[in-house]
Amino acid sequence: MSTFILFPPYLVRVMLSLFSILLIQKVSKSLELALCFGILVLGLWVGHSPPTAMQIILNRVLSLDSLFLTMVIVGVIWLSSLLAEAGIMKDLVSSLEKRLSKRWLVAALPAVVGLLPMPAGALFSAPLLDDGDSSNEMDPLQKTRINYWFRHVWEYWWPLYPGVLLAVDITGVPVWKFVLVMFPMFFASTGAGYLFLLSKLSKSNAKPNTGNQKAFLPLIIPTLTVIVVYSGILVFMPFLSEIDKYLPMVIGVLAGIGVLQMQRPLSWDVWKRVIGAKRTVSLALIVLLARVYGAFIEARLPSGSFLMDQIRAELNEFGIPLLLLVFLIPFISGITTGITVGYVGASYPVIFRLLGTDPGAGVLFSTIALTHTSGYLGMIFSPIHVCLIVTNEYFKTGLWESLKGLMKPGLFVLGSAALYASTLYLLLPR
Repeated sequence: MSTFILFPPYLVRVMLSLFSILLIQKVSKSLELALCFGILVLGLWVGHSPPTAMQIILNRVLSLDSLFLTMVIVGVIWLSSLLAEAGIMKDLVSSLEKRLSKRWLVAALPAVVGLLPMPAGALFSAPLLDDGDSSNEMDPLQKTRINYWFRHVWEYWWPLYPGVLLAVDITGVPVWKFVLVMFPMFFASTGAGYLFLLSKLSKSNAKPNTGNQKAFLPLIIPTLTVIVVYSGILVFMPFLSEIDKYLPMVIGVLAGIGVLQMQRPLSWDVWKRVIGAKRTVSLALIVLLARVYGAFIEARLPSGSFLMDQIRAELNEFGIPLLLLVFLIPFISGITTGITVGYVGASYPVIFRLLGTDPGAGVLFSTIALTHTSGYLGMIFSPIHVCLIVTNEYFKTGLWESLKGLMKPGLFVLGSAALYASTLYLLLPR
């Protein structure tokens, strides 16, 4: 019994380290401190010596990935702040208010930003949603949940997301088939968000479609610039993404800032205020700490094996049925990595090896639907998911309280995925 307490299964150790992040953040109100504690618990409890743990930390902090990701985070914060300073955010909200009801306005703002697969993109949409609540009807927790949920409704199928492209590569399914299979989950997610997050809001707070209405397209030109430049680099200059996967996004964000400056020139005083904001340093540090936690998830254990391999072996040893493994492995991968490429990269190779060499369409597509959705839900409920972290920091809400309010829509999506996967399995050749 004492051995189990000191050296429990690796899955238990990881889950308790994640729980410690939630607990310390709730008590201390400091996410930076909570992440540091979670890193310490995980790193030492899985057996790393202090020198090895320090090496893992330095390798992650000093990597090109961390450098360019930090540049993306800082660039996104600057771009969102400059958009606010230039009055574009206010004009964008005003334009949409005249076209949409209150419910769909606050959902559309993060969803539009969600088309752009940028790290911490929820930070970009949070000020927009905040401005969209001009009547102050929503409390900070409602705003946090709506911003976080609708920011990710595209991530099941939108082919600009690296996780989707990685899933296509591992499964060998053509992009158009993967999109077709996963597209219905977009409706399930949107429906769940409406039922459990939007339905309590006022129906018709839309302003009359009269007066000096701002044209919508010019207001999203800086954001569209980011998307177009990012996509263009991936298609026409893929060598840049080979230098680092975040480099195209860095260039896209800088291009968006440049276009904004040409569109609505800002003074040097405004630039100094934006660049010197303390919030930028705080959020960059939080994202970096989340990446360090991820480094311990990915690192080899002292025995030479990988942590996720040990967790998979434990799940098999426990005699868990195949169908449950198809759900659990990606879900656990999602909750421990907090990113789409994390759960796809950690779980897809295992899951699709279990299917054999030539599964029928019914088996293959039903497995994709269930695996991708369960990993997605794990990612959504991960306390180290960057979008959750930055949204909580922006609205000054707690991680646990935010996640608790997403349980019902999450269960709705899971039920929808199970029903959908069952239908695919029964209707298509096996």
